[in-house]
Amino acid sequence: MPSESSTPQPPQRLWSRNFILTFTTNLFLSLVFYLLVTAMALYAVNEFQASEVMSGLAVSAFVLGAVVARLFSGQAMEFIGRKRLLICALALFLVASALYLAADSLGLLVAVRFVHGLGFGAASTVLATAVQGMIPPHRRGEGTGWFGTSMNFGAAIGPMLAFQLTDRFGFDSLFIVCTGFAVIGLLAGFLVQLPAVQRHGNGSRHRFSLRSLISVPVLPVALVMLMAGLAYSGILAFLNGYAQEQGIGPTVTSLFFVVYAAVLLASRFIVGPAQDRYGDNAVVFPLLVLFVAGLAVLALWPTTVGILLSAGLCALGFGSTLTSLQTVAATLVPPFQIGVATSTFFLLLDVGTGLGPVLLGALLPATGFSGMYLLLSGFVALALVAYWFAHGRRAGERAG
Repeated sequence: MPSESSTPQPPQRLWSRNFILTFTTNLFLSLVFYLLVTAMALYAVNEFQASEVMSGLAVSAFVLGAVVARLFSGQAMEFIGRKRLLICALALFLVASALYLAADSLGLLVAVRFVHGLGFGAASTVLATAVQGMIPPHRRGEGTGWFGTSMNFGAAIGPMLAFQLTDRFGFDSLFIVCTGFAVIGLLAGFLVQLPAVQRHGNGSRHRFSLRSLISVPVLPVALVMLMAGLAYSGILAFLNGYAQEQGIGPTVTSLFFVVYAAVLLASRFIVGPAQDRYGDNAVVFPLLVLFVAGLAVLALWPTTVGILLSAGLCALGFGSTLTSLQTVAATLVPPFQIGVATSTFFLLLDVGTGLGPVLLGALLPATGFSGMYLLLSGFVALALVAYWFAHGRRAGERAG
């Protein structure tokens, strides 16, 4: 099978064969993730009469598995190689996708979710790391943004497809489609050639250590992403309930993600190139302000128009911030540390999105939906301050 390139050359163009294959692999990983995260709590309740706590565990076990995998993936890439880790992770992801059909108890379902998360976390970390070596250095922000669009397409298409499949054909059809998508992701993963790991000094492998699992230089920026991820998890977990409370049908909830994806796709032509040309602060500060506005609109204008306007603002505010800060993270470390830096970045993002529904669910009885989103708007305003101390005050302009 194609393996890592032994003599990596500086990339000459963005949309290379390997970039497209990496994009495709990540897209099908994302589709499976969002198909299942949308339907899993309801499936646990309907199939196994799970309580609210246990249905939440069925959702969050996946994130827990991803967190564990990301913690070790940075070092694992150096020990066994990016391509081997990718294929092993994609194979595990495929097996777990099929095992939902055989999970006949709530305990087995939670176990499958955890294993599924392990495969997802490892594979997505390898892809997000390797793609940095496929992007021309002067187009780093633009290329990272386009790669991130693969996840955004999953976020838009996955929930809609999940609703259609479960309503018309039942949950088994959902698991069959996810298994098919996992097969496509594995095939694309076999075909892609990944840039070789760049090693430090004489090229010897680093010793495995607990300190090497986390990239300290990336931690402050990753903490900002944790805060943003926690805020966005309030949309993923509770938007549907909020819309129902306001008498708005599920179609509007689905349209939220369609608008989100469309705005995010359009923004790729502007945000990434602007970051490459004008620097990190020129895009990150305005994007976080837009996220503050999007959450405030969602809290104060709970109508169809308000929800769709919020979708556009959150697409810019969260979706574009994610890829912009990922670009920042990749520039904070030397090339041979990008694997650990990427795993650190997404590890904290997963912690935020995984803990968010639990913390916000406990807060919800006291605040209601509108109050919760208004508090999250203020929380993201604090993330603006955190970014200033984490990176903004030291950020120089990125020359185009």
